[in-house]
Amino acid sequence: MSLSGNWYLALSAVLFAIGAFGLLVRRNVLVMFMCVELMLNAANLTLVTFARMLNDIGGQALVFFVLVVAAAEVVVGLGIVVAIFRRRSGEGTTADDLHIMKG
Repeated sequence: MSLSGNWYLALSAVLFAIGAFGLLVRRNVLVMFMCVELMLNAANLTLVTFARMLNDIGGQALVFFVLVVAAAEVVVGLGIVVAIFRRRSGEGTTADDLHIMKG
């Protein structure tokens, strides 16, 4: 028994909505990065679903580019979080603490 593409698209929409809601509501930088990753994975699921529905490999090829962008985002984001942790000497970070990086 195989699920139709509509179920995968619905799951992708739900995952994207959860990620967008978490990004807008939470102020912790690490949680915000996880929400962005969830949104990127929802986009990947959509690309793979359309590639399967259309019998085209282009969507699956785009997934690799999205994964590279996600990996670069994680590296830069964690670098910023580590820099904030060093300046605040171990306290928790929020998105409001990014003004510390001004110099």
